[in-house]
Amino acid sequence: MKENIVYFDNSATSWPKPKEVLESIKYFIDEIGGSPGRSGHRMSIEASRLVEETREVIGEFFNYDDTSRIVFTKNITEALNVCIFSLLKPGDHVITSSIEHNSVMRPLRFLEKKGLDISTIYCSPKGDINVSDIEKNINNNTKLVILTHASNVLGTILPIEKVAEITYKYKIPFVIDCAQTAGSIPVNINLKKYKNCIITFTGHKSMLGPTGTGGMCIGEDVELMPIIFGGTGSKSDKDIQPDFLPDYLESGTLNVMGLAGLKAAVSYLLKIGLNNIRNHEKLLLSKFIEGASEIKNVIIYGSKDPETQVGLISFNFKNINSSTAGLILDKKYSIMCRIGLHCNPNAHKVIGTFPEGTIRFSFSYFNSLEEINYSINALNEMSKIK
Repeated sequence: MKENIVYFDNSATSWPKPKEVLESIKYFIDEIGGSPGRSGHRMSIEASRLVEETREVIGEFFNYDDTSRIVFTKNITEALNVCIFSLLKPGDHVITSSIEHNSVMRPLRFLEKKGLDISTIYCSPKGDINVSDIEKNINNNTKLVILTHASNVLGTILPIEKVAEITYKYKIPFVIDCAQTAGSIPVNINLKKYKNCIITFTGHKSMLGPTGTGGMCIGEDVELMPIIFGGTGSKSDKDIQPDFLPDYLESGTLNVMGLAGLKAAVSYLLKIGLNNIRNHEKLLLSKFIEGASEIKNVIIYGSKDPETQVGLISFNFKNINSSTAGLILDKKYSIMCRIGLHCNPNAHKVIGTFPEGTIRFSFSYFNSLEEINYSINALNEMSKIK
């Protein structure tokens, strides 16, 4: 192999990053360095400009020109928590699916103990969801529908456009968890049309940016409330929170260094084009599924169809548990992957892999067919362990 490490853990965080990301972070540290919105000197003004330029790039990426409604958080978990705790209270009803990440389920379970009513739409072992089941579960007290765009265990892409149509008809907010899709496939939600929707994203996965970055694009018909209050650099003459976006939801100094990297990363994605990225990841996924399907003692989960899933795949060995397999892949073959439950016990219950979990390979634009072939050979050798 050209490099010593084969990195197949991009669904946790992508690596490597484009060189432009490091250059942009370095430029901020070396040349800008100020705190945005906190001072009147040129370094602070330049930092503020950088933040707004990042907002504009994110707006271009998600095809949303109302940049005041693009809010930055430190990750998608924070964005999802802001949405959930803003839009739900005890006694309300929420609809979600049986393959949601703990970033969604843990806040919902917390509120359930206080009286929240949760309807969980069953997904098949392939990760499919019947959209009509969502409409059937809507009642007069439904205050939110929240779904992942693609499963972090199976990679299955959910039909969020159809769900957006339903929720818009009923005037119910729809929060979309794009942790596994933003940067990998287009998020085809027109927020100017579906004003009830919120796209949440994280910067450090397929968007190729640094950790500590994320946020949300908020449709015009949705009002959120802060879960953190404090300094914003605006309306400093008052000790109450500013009532306008994005300041209303952005208390505390932003991770400007990280946003500098995110701006460069998203600019890189726009230059390469999501269709090119998608086609490359489908090719890798197709070749992996084709090769791994022929290996004795390997079980592949999900649809096994590159057209219906993002570039990740979960599998297990019949002859080795996932924890041991992950250790062998690292120590013997230098293949970095994720093993276990992937912060998603419910999805593993759906596919029958709870509590052990699975081995997950997740690919990126920077992976190669050579690495896929190398990993297939490694799995073939491991399948013969007694």
